Amino acid sequence: DASAFGAAVPLGAWERRLETLKQLGVNAIRTAHNPPAPEFLDLCDRMGLLVMDELFDCWTVPKNPYDYHLYFREWSNIDVRDTVRRDRNHASIIIYSAGNEIHDTPKADLAKQTLTSLVATFHESDPTRPVTQALFRPNVSHDYDNGLADILDVVGQNYRENEILAAHQQKPSRKILGTENGHDRTVWLPLRDNPPYAGQFLWSGIDYLGESRQWPTVAYNSGLLDRTGAPRPLAFQRQSWWSDKPMVYIARRVAPTALLVTDPGYGTAAQERHPTVLFSDWTPRNPGPHDENVEVYSNCEQVELFLNGKSLGVKPRPTDDSPRVWSVPFAPGTLKAIGMNVGKQAATYELRTAGRPTQILLSADRASIAPIWDDVSYVTATVADDNGVIVPNANDLISFKIGGPGVIAAVDSADNNSHEPFQATARRAYRGGCFVIIKAIAAGKMTLEASGSGLKSGSVIIDASVAKRPR
Repeated sequence: DASAFGAAVPLGAWERRLETLKQLGVNAIRTAHNPPAPEFLDLCDRMGLLVMDELFDCWTVPKNPYDYHLYFREWSNIDVRDTVRRDRNHASIIIYSAGNEIHDTPKADLAKQTLTSLVATFHESDPTRPVTQALFRPNVSHDYDNGLADILDVVGQNYRENEILAAHQQKPSRKILGTENGHDRTVWLPLRDNPPYAGQFLWSGIDYLGESRQWPTVAYNSGLLDRTGAPRPLAFQRQSWWSDKPMVYIARRVAPTALLVTDPGYGTAAQERHPTVLFSDWTPRNPGPHDENVEVYSNCEQVELFLNGKSLGVKPRPTDDSPRVWSVPFAPGTLKAIGMNVGKQAATYELRTAGRPTQILLSADRASIAPIWDDVSYVTATVADDNGVIVPNANDLISFKIGGPGVIAAVDSADNNSHEPFQATARRAYRGGCFVIIKAIAAGKMTLEASGSGLKSGSVIIDASVAKRPR
């Protein structure tokens, strides 16, 4: 889904998300756990993203009473054939997946027969691409010892990184891939330090509605991007590992990151919570004297941290890719990090303390859109102080009004506990901001205005052009 749009997603929403992921260093997408829309694959073709094209979240053993297991025996090979023939001309697809966390595997003889048939059907319709599967607890069902894993062209496993590395050591001819992995550095290092480990797909890339584990939360919140498509601080740690472009980013850590269960999705509600412990602001709730734990994510050789112009020291890049950490006595003002390569400044990032909220600032990700269903402009509404610094504790209700040939398609925020409607003309700010999504219905100029009680209103102009914007 695309949050406010549900499952009926304009391509412009996916384009925006994929652009953001690419900027972070992402180069591949796993379409879990069912075939994607052909238009999504068109986007990946054009944008240079690699794709794992996956079918099936179950085979004959159900995960839910009315899921695909009711139809698997009759339809699975037909659906594989039809999907592969539909998708095989997409240059972005590099591998197919025959299933995710399939619970048939403890019945080894039946599972091997099923997988052999599926792999043969994949190869019959497309002999040029390999087939994998997201194996689930393979050491429990003995997939590496009973021959099931070796039916696959590429052995895939969810989580348990040391197990798949051991499977490769057991049989070095195996090609191995992390089909679903967490975000922690302890997950990244096995990939970084073991060349046979071909890659990892993170769960998840983007927050999504559902699987919230506990009311009133309405979405799963472990994404690199929140459900509005904005990167979380942890995304920039990944960027520091993945990207060659010099970068630096600052976050405040207020508590340790909670350890995930070994197999996410199978823990209790309490175990599956992902509390927010990283904040990218220099406006803590406690404005008095105290120490802040500051983490700096950077791929630069050295980083120097400054508070109000005073150096807090220079730190080299750790060999274990951990963040550079400072304990900083809080003082309002500017916290700035400078990344340096070969002794020269290569990247900078700064945070400023916010004052009293006084205004709403609007920023459109697309200054021009076409009057077609698939084109949208995401407009960020920020509650800011007189200096334009976002006020992170602001939760003002922001109302929107549009003039010209446009409509408000939806409003949204990153608040996974909000039950506000998406189809509306107002949204409460969450951590200082929210979004309004605009569509054009004809050519012309659209003017969006945002207002809130006690705040100076903001506005932005978006052009609607009949000529389709190049993508």
